[in-house]
Amino acid sequence: MHPAARIESAIEVLDDLETRRRPAADALKDWGLAHRFAGSKDRAAIASLVFDALRRRASASWIMKSETPRAKMIGALSLARLMPAEEIDALFSGVGHAPPPLGEEERRNLTAADFSGAPDWVVGDFPEWLAPHFARAFGEEAVEEGRALAARAPLDLRVNGLKANRAEMLAELAHLSPLSCVYAPLGIRIAQTGGARGPALAAEPAYVRGLVEVQDEGSQIAARIARAAPGEQVLDLCAGGGGKTLAMAGDMDNRGQIYATDSDGRRLTPIFARLEKAGARNVQVRAPRGPQMDPVADLTGACDLVLIDAPCTGVGTWRRNPDAKWRMRPGALEQRIKAQTEILSRAATFVKPGGRLVYITCSLLCEENEDRVTDFLVQHAQFSAERPEESLQKAGLAELSGASSPHGPGLRLSPARHDVDGFYMAVLRRG
Repeated sequence: MHPAARIESAIEVLDDLETRRRPAADALKDWGLAHRFAGSKDRAAIASLVFDALRRRASASWIMKSETPRAKMIGALSLARLMPAEEIDALFSGVGHAPPPLGEEERRNLTAADFSGAPDWVVGDFPEWLAPHFARAFGEEAVEEGRALAARAPLDLRVNGLKANRAEMLAELAHLSPLSCVYAPLGIRIAQTGGARGPALAAEPAYVRGLVEVQDEGSQIAARIARAAPGEQVLDLCAGGGGKTLAMAGDMDNRGQIYATDSDGRRLTPIFARLEKAGARNVQVRAPRGPQMDPVADLTGACDLVLIDAPCTGVGTWRRNPDAKWRMRPGALEQRIKAQTEILSRAATFVKPGGRLVYITCSLLCEENEDRVTDFLVQHAQFSAERPEESLQKAGLAELSGASSPHGPGLRLSPARHDVDGFYMAVLRRG
């Protein structure tokens, strides 16, 4: 497909998203099924265009003075891809399968790219209803953080310490021009180019053999903050697909025991194959077996470490899930806060005296992070929050600057400040 035809197809997908209000992945899948002539490169390029338009939806609509899918795509080509107006004009030729030519007003708006009077949520490309929440979390840096969350994310890998070390993997993956992550000691970063396709990891022997796993550097740091140690009894209460479980198994050198569970057993499905590939032998997966049966009831008061990778709004992952920010509604935040409060109270029952409870979210909203931990500490006097500096020192991350939260207990990572996905972490010790 010609680049102009790909743009026209991306506009079609955006129109479908607005008409049917559903996840972008579903709309893209349906488009591919209806257009089987499109090859894998074409589908990847169209998906990339759609996600760029979603990343810059608010700002693109503002400069084009229109909310139509076409206007969003034109604006995104300028703002997300830095494409000159003349090049955009040439692509919108109306010839063959290209989009219809630009009108005079579209050309003027595109050339001017005027943000005069635009509110922070437009310039920062985040939902208007979240503006007060961003102002509270980031203050004067709300626009900067929003823009960082609207950028493309790099591809980060975690070296599986059970099978390899970072130097070996940097050498084996040299053809992908990898770099060591700045903070995570086992992290490798592969920069994403302006093209539509990233490296085909499924064809990389290092990935197939379980020597590396896909995991954002921020997530690697969060797992490292937990400080799972050989010989410990560890409960991963929201294990999901097992990313942090795998990281902790490596930190424990397969000694001790990790119990991986989740309230939704379906989320645990990928973990079995991943554990086998990684060579992680100290993990018991305990899936729920019904509303009346707690699969980890026997662990009450017995765990050195309880990890909560809490259900949250996922604000910190918008770089990877740009359509999620526009589909989220205020009611979702209220639901997440309720779930977080409940799971913190439940988790406390499994921590033995002297043990630690580590609370993690991939959100950057105070309501899901510092507020939840502060309320928990009021209700559970036997717990206290570890100082951020102490958490970093003990995790071997003392060089991670600017991570102490200004809003209460815990640590914050953000894409603008640390070039990672957004995460919140708090280490709570039981006396």
